[in-house]
Amino acid sequence: MDTTILNDFLGDGGAVIWVLLPAFVANATATLPRGAGPALDFGRLWPGDGRRVFGPSKTWSGFLVGGAIGATVGVFEAWLILLAPPNWAVVPVLAPSALAALPLAILIAYGAMTGDAIGSFIKRRMDRPSGARTLFLDQFPFVLVPIAVGFAFSPVLFRAVFGNWEAVLWLVILTLGLHALFNWIGYHAGLKKVPW
Repeated sequence: MDTTILNDFLGDGGAVIWVLLPAFVANATATLPRGAGPALDFGRLWPGDGRRVFGPSKTWSGFLVGGAIGATVGVFEAWLILLAPPNWAVVPVLAPSALAALPLAILIAYGAMTGDAIGSFIKRRMDRPSGARTLFLDQFPFVLVPIAVGFAFSPVLFRAVFGNWEAVLWLVILTLGLHALFNWIGYHAGLKKVPW
């Protein structure tokens, strides 16, 4: 077997998780406030169907806390990679400094929170109850929105990381796997009502 192909494939996976780690962390830590505070939709109903806009499980506290923790992780990553030797190109450099990475980290983390809310909005329109398992809508909006935002605001980095089929395969594997793992941990830690 050609080890170069394997190394490239593993490198693609490392790059995907490195760039999207703020999104994964934001999504996983949004449950920390345990639903405290007002709902993201303030209890409003969508005029078209009379159902909640997002539902009771999406709160401002979760949105803000998850996004803040995810953005902090992104800045920490940017600082950490800058400490590495210059010839160590295992993962992409997010920005020339930790401070310069802050806007991108915020966009990725709060993009994840926005994507999660969009998934919830679509589930309500499908008449799915809050907390009901809905394959793909539970897993992918929170990574697709940050990727779309990344292509708009940092196209060179995002084209380099997500511009091949191997990265797309890693995106699917990591999103499904990490989402399931974090939800299982959150459920057993008492932070989530359902393990998905």
